Formats: sequence, C-alpha cells, structure tokens
Amino acid sequence: MASMIKALCVALIAAVLVMAVVPRPAEAALGCGTVISYLSPCLSYVTDQGPLGDCCGGVKGLYGAAKTTPDRQSACNCLKSLASSYKRVNLSKAAGLPKQCGVNIPYKISPSTDCSKVK
Repeated sequence: MASMIKALCVALIAAVLVMAVVPRPAEAALGCGTVISYLSPCLSYVTDQGPLGDCCGGVKGLYGAAKTTPDRQSACNCLKSLASSYKRVNLSKAAGLPKQCGVNIPYKISPSTDCSKVK
C-alpha cells in the first residue's frame, strides 16, 4: 500500500505543477492525503499497468482544489518527498499527465522541481 502511495505521488508532481493560477496569501489547506485521493486513479497508468482511465478527472480536480500558492507548494513538496523513493513510476508518463488531460502548465515536471518556485 505504501509503495502505491509513493507511485501516485510521483504522478501528482505533474498535477501539482498544474496549479498556475494567481496566488493569494493563505495557509496551505491541501494536505498530502487530499492530493493522493485526487490522483489515485492515475496509479495504474503511471506504473504501466493500465490505461489513463479516470485519471484526468483527478488531475483536473486537484487543479481546481489547489487555489493558493501555499496549497500548490505543499502538494508539490508532498509529491517530491514520496517520488524520490519509488522507482516503478514511469516518469515520462507522470510528466505528460497535464498534456494528456488538457491542462497547460508553464513548468517542467520533474522530481527535481523547486517547489518554492511553484506559484
């Protein structure tokens, strides 16, 4: 179960970086559990075990939920910490999720993303 959560978090890097809306000052309300729940449908896709399926609904839902800069940065940091320790994720697929789901972001999606620069 923990390895599945780690894989999902890598996929979430893409979705977290999708959060390129105008920031407003606030505390992060979006926790790691929430991020994982949005992107759980993406797990089989990013681990080469299934089709894209309902993943885009989760990506778009997360995009809509992460309304503030602290939310987006919090989600990014959650994903980075989990992604670095799980090797089964196809990083190319994870990085391609925004495009696959019709969401445009101005960031390169990578486990090495500097989350402090996510706005």
